[in-house]
Amino acid sequence: MFHDPALERTTGCKGLIRERKWYGDDGMEHLLTIKEPRQSIPTFAETVALLMKPENQHVKFNVDVKVQNDPDRLFLLMHDIISVQPDWETKLAPRILLGLWHPRFVAFAKARLPYCRRSHIGVSTALARKYFWNDVEVFSMSFASLASADGSGFREECKAAGKRLMVWTVNKPEHMMEAVRWGVDVVITDVTQKWLELRGALQVDYDTMLSRYGRLFLWTTWQFYFPVTSSWERLTRMYLESAAGPFDHFVLPEPTTITSRIA
Repeated sequence: MFHDPALERTTGCKGLIRERKWYGDDGMEHLLTIKEPRQSIPTFAETVALLMKPENQHVKFNVDVKVQNDPDRLFLLMHDIISVQPDWETKLAPRILLGLWHPRFVAFAKARLPYCRRSHIGVSTALARKYFWNDVEVFSMSFASLASADGSGFREECKAAGKRLMVWTVNKPEHMMEAVRWGVDVVITDVTQKWLELRGALQVDYDTMLSRYGRLFLWTTWQFYFPVTSSWERLTRMYLESAAGPFDHFVLPEPTTITSRIA
């Protein structure tokens, strides 16, 4: 379970994950985080074991599936781990949300992990509508993509269609309060304690808390201007397609079913 395609930023070790082995003297199993307390890299199996503990049965698991993966191999490996848990169909599978950046991964998720819920992670409402709308139940969108007039329309479309909406990465208090005004379902942040404090204050006096945070930043923040967001959308698509192929042309999964694999 690792956010970056490379190891250096969080472990200090050089190299791409896809070029390294897990086991062995030089394996990634021995790496520790730079930040204290130093921790080893958790595996998916360890994470699932944590989720299955009685005290964690309420926890949902949002998996950011990176496009550097081979989706066929990844999702079959995930299925092997998920399907050996006791009562996994009811106690585990419904709590796993697959966050998908590329439509190729949607096809493989539907074929290999059909019991897991799916979300689209993205920075473009246009791509969300065109490539993901019919195949996911959750949209996990960048804050900037939802801050425009088009973003407002997208939020309304999600509500009308019963699609849940997550927004990332929301670290400033004024952005958190704006996300509350939007009525999103989930706020993703790096500063969890700050968000929990604000949420607790909202529960005490909702109107007063909201009134403390203005909305002028929506018009004065250059990152929310259309030329910037549209450029970021194009660059993101180029990056995703360079890693996983064109959005419009990719090889579909072989018709091997999960049932036949188990048998």
